[in-house]
Amino acid sequence: MKREQVFEFFRRLAEENPSPTTELEYQNPYTLLVAVVLSAQSTDVGVNLATRGLFKRASTPAQMIALGEDDVRQAIKTIGLFNTKAKNVIALSQALIDNFGGEVPRTREHLETLPGVGRKTANVVLNTAFGQETFAVDSPIFRVGNRTGLAPGKTPLEVELKLDKFTPQPFRRDAHHWLILHGRYTCKARKPECWRCPVADLCRYKPKTPAPKGSAPPPLEPVA
Repeated sequence: MKREQVFEFFRRLAEENPSPTTELEYQNPYTLLVAVVLSAQSTDVGVNLATRGLFKRASTPAQMIALGEDDVRQAIKTIGLFNTKAKNVIALSQALIDNFGGEVPRTREHLETLPGVGRKTANVVLNTAFGQETFAVDSPIFRVGNRTGLAPGKTPLEVELKLDKFTPQPFRRDAHHWLILHGRYTCKARKPECWRCPVADLCRYKPKTPAPKGSAPPPLEPVA
């Protein structure tokens, strides 16, 4: 996409949703970190159901360790990979106490030293908890970046670096949330809902999905 198209792309998403945020429920940076770790290969809805009770009992690293791995495992047994995730939650909680005074670090390098935390998780925490301009590329964002032509790349890192390079202000801080929500609810994997997409005319995806009978697509604003 040309720079003016990228700007218009984000302007329209921002107009539809001026204050986007994560759909994960959390109380503080620590519970956000745990929720994001638990969300790997799981839905946010499923994670929220599991963590509502867990976070009432443990919202700090010390409280989580006191709760113990068995109780954590029991609390999250409804989500995928719960055995490994329970181990990681206890291990990262101990690492936070041992290495960071019980506080969630504010750099990607430090976050990635924690068990169960990779680049994507680190970027989510930095962006959502601390307002940093990071771009966490998960499956929906990878799909949107490639399908639309906004940030094509063969790997999540390639897509991330292109988003970082080409996303303009004032959209950089919230770009991650706009893209993931767009990928989840409009630019879906199997059948994108192009007929109601606010950026359809900017998108290079050719086999646009037609509107169901009785539905009218939203009017599109031409790029100046």
